[in-house]
Amino acid sequence: MLPVDLRTAIGLSVLVPFVQAQFPPTPEGVTVLKSKFGDGVTISYKEPGVCETTPGVKSYAGYIYLPPGSLEDLGEEQKYPINTFFWFFEARNNPENAPLSIWLNGGPGSSSLYGLFTENGPCYVNSDSNSTTLSEWAWNTDVNMLYIDQPTQVGLSYDTLQNITENLVSGVTTKLDKTDPTPEQNATLLVGTYPSQSRNQTARGSRNAAIAFWHFAQTWFQEFPGYHPNDSRVSIATESYGGRYGPEFAAFFEEQNQKIENKTWNDADGENYIINLDTLILINSCIDRQIQWPAYPHIAFNNTYGLETVNETIYLQMVDALERPGGCRDQINDCRALALVYDPDNIGVNDTVNRVCSGAETFCSTNVRDPYLDYSGRNYYDYASVDPNPFPAPFYNLYLNQPHVQKALGVPLNFTQSSSAVSYAFRSIGDYPRPGWVEDLAFLLENGIKVHLMYGDRDFACNWIGGEAVSLAVNYTNTDKFHSAGYTDIVINDTYIGGQVRQYGNFSFSRVYEAGHEVPAYQPETAYKMFHRALFNRDIATGTVDLVETAEYSTDGPADTWAIKNEDPPDPVHFCYIYDTSTCTEEQIESVLNGSAIIINGIIKDKNSTQLFPEVFGDKDNGGSGQGNSSSPATPSPSTTATGETSSQAGSSTAASILTESVDIRSFGFWTVASTLAYAVLS
Repeated sequence: MLPVDLRTAIGLSVLVPFVQAQFPPTPEGVTVLKSKFGDGVTISYKEPGVCETTPGVKSYAGYIYLPPGSLEDLGEEQKYPINTFFWFFEARNNPENAPLSIWLNGGPGSSSLYGLFTENGPCYVNSDSNSTTLSEWAWNTDVNMLYIDQPTQVGLSYDTLQNITENLVSGVTTKLDKTDPTPEQNATLLVGTYPSQSRNQTARGSRNAAIAFWHFAQTWFQEFPGYHPNDSRVSIATESYGGRYGPEFAAFFEEQNQKIENKTWNDADGENYIINLDTLILINSCIDRQIQWPAYPHIAFNNTYGLETVNETIYLQMVDALERPGGCRDQINDCRALALVYDPDNIGVNDTVNRVCSGAETFCSTNVRDPYLDYSGRNYYDYASVDPNPFPAPFYNLYLNQPHVQKALGVPLNFTQSSSAVSYAFRSIGDYPRPGWVEDLAFLLENGIKVHLMYGDRDFACNWIGGEAVSLAVNYTNTDKFHSAGYTDIVINDTYIGGQVRQYGNFSFSRVYEAGHEVPAYQPETAYKMFHRALFNRDIATGTVDLVETAEYSTDGPADTWAIKNEDPPDPVHFCYIYDTSTCTEEQIESVLNGSAIIINGIIKDKNSTQLFPEVFGDKDNGGSGQGNSSSPATPSPSTTATGETSSQAGSSTAASILTESVDIRSFGFWTVASTLAYAVLS
């Protein structure tokens, strides 16, 4: 692709390759099967042949379609269709006898393809945003992996399709009717096909999302022809807002399992499949607001990296907002008291509960969390780095909108990382501060399901101090024994200790060194081995203890890990990628709008990017590296080029359109702290 020098453009109306787009190609080669589960339920899929290019290893991408009314058997009104996107990767080794794990990103509203391409999937996207490199630490090495975009309107999942235009200067978005001509695109006017953007056509909260997810699972596990396990174990791994998804989904699955077993649930259509839940893994997850809010001022002012990211005055203001009468803690208590009486299932049926709970979340976010955002100058997901932080490399944003990738996946819409419609739907009922998440974890443990909490110690968003507090708050049969267990080293290899873990039996909490919000991206080897040990019934610390044979296993060591300090790491070398403008400074964004930026493959050319990406900018004498870590880099360093492992790609390198909308984290979710985001437009 030739460089784009917008300085030569006539105003901002000249077409430039980085925004030139076309609507997704019509899906071809897709197999469609009718399901036995109600009228109109279908399964569609194809083998993409991209990303996982290990010889002999198959993958399938597709949709489970649920027509309107499919959720009514569980009391959920659903007047819209649900098309849930999945991407299934067989295990590289012995897939017939491998267990399965579902991966979910959080948000609410974030695509699980983020985790696939930057954290634990079979491949990473190269700096050309057009090809991929196989990952050494892919979680599908010994486990069948199922990545799902949920709830509907997230990522490549959709309700109904809508063509949309957006003017990037004015911010005006317009829905196109079928009879409208497609407008000519230019540097400021983009078009694309997206979900409806209706806030009323998606799940309202975690419980409602669990109902839709269970129906998806009933169809997929019973009828998807690419999955024929000898090992029927199913695990869920998730992060961030997954602190709600994981406990709620797993607990709901187990509740339905018990109903099927005791014959209090008997679906005439055959949705009676018992999902053999094995393990729940929560990575830097926000689970319980009441328990975790105190950790925000704490880690901002006093952390193991010795960084006072806010001064004492701001710290005390944050604490005061939490503890004062009528403050954050009291408002959450009011929310929970009302919810237990008027909306115990947390499905958003009571307007008063919705208002009080959403109000509590707004107050707490504004006064307990946001002072860090306003005054620290540091990254929300990695307080050891300053903003903007380009790690993990975001090249998947453009890759998934390349026409040849859309064709390979058989998708009828453009990809967006985050859905504002979903975020709004969850926040409108105050899903965050409602009660029940910690109780769900206790319920799972009491029913023999393993629970492992994995927290990077550089994250602010869902930090390890709050995660540890949650682990100590879980009240189940072995609570005292878990509390009595001490911390010990997590041994990763002969030369590296990955962190500290407290574990008793099937429950553990881990602090992972030198990792931000996305632990598998920062510490891929550490995260991979912890994941592997959890699923294959081994101790997290060493992987040498068989927990089936040693069910009373307990770690030994100190009661906390505060004696272990970290050095403040160097910041990753900064670059701006215009398809994820959380990587860009305000000046760089302005340079795009005023026509002074030179952009190749979505990367703004400057001294840093020229050093980091010689294969993009043609300077072969200047190399560079991105975020490093003691285990090994999570994404290929930014100077990585296509190698023999890079998947063979065909088709145009022209970018499909990505809509850009101004948004602030205070009103959005766990995706980015930025003035601008590449994601679906607000309705």
